[in-house]
Amino acid sequence: MAMFVQVTLSLVVMVVMGKRRFAAAKNKQIQLSDFAAMRLDNAGDHVRVADRNFSNQFEIPVLFYAGCLLALQLNMASVPIAVLACIFVATRIIHSLIHLGSNHLRARFRVFLLGCLSVFVMWFLLLLGVLLN
Repeated sequence: MAMFVQVTLSLVVMVVMGKRRFAAAKNKQIQLSDFAAMRLDNAGDHVRVADRNFSNQFEIPVLFYAGCLLALQLNMASVPIAVLACIFVATRIIHSLIHLGSNHLRARFRVFLLGCLSVFVMWFLLLLGVLLN
């Protein structure tokens, strides 16, 4: 279930990013030709932040997806893995809300670290499971 929620988050952020880009073009902050080379510097921080958040959905979450799929493939899906997956996805949602909202750097960074820690522990448990079997 956590993977489905993470995918949904990525799609929601993509819609937010698209809306902000179209609004910037409509308000003449950027020209449509700027999209050819993704020159969005004049679009404003709200557009660049949404772009960056969308890119974030394909960085650490890739390790999350791989860990979940590996756990399923090796029949190592367990309550601790599921809890860590839920923690990770919750931190990604909170991270996106902060990033796309107030963008309070310290809070965003703390939530990011907690998410990274949950993925790290997930992979550590998978490694232990492989080594002990």
